[in-house]
Amino acid sequence: MNTTHMDWSTLPDLEAELQLLSKAEGERVLRQGARAGAVVFRDEARRRAKKRTGKLAKNIVSDTAKVTNRTKATAGVKVRKEGKASNPRNAFYWRFIEYGTSTIPAAPFIRPSFDAKQEEAARAAFAKFNESIDRVLTR
Repeated sequence: MNTTHMDWSTLPDLEAELQLLSKAEGERVLRQGARAGAVVFRDEARRRAKKRTGKLAKNIVSDTAKVTNRTKATAGVKVRKEGKASNPRNAFYWRFIEYGTSTIPAAPFIRPSFDAKQEEAARAAFAKFNESIDRVLTR
């Protein structure tokens, strides 16, 4: 799985503002920022995915996993794979396209989208983070 880390503690002003918030508000702000970054990756992965039926692109989703403490939130991009193969929410074959098989060469779409959009995702996460903090502090 591709991972990237954004450390808020290197920015003292953001860290100080985050400490002003209650625990629930701080977690919400972190979750919103992480989700904003994941949406950038999701959109790029959808753009790069094979479009034969459109099922694969529709099943690439962003997901906010958890906030472990007041300074760390996890979000990511995944491909839904639920139920039977005929289910429109099951794109089980994504791994065959991404990694290839013994007879089919790999045509990656998740890893290149992650590599191409890291900086943009970080900017989106920081922007959403600042916007959320400002919104909470002006209440």
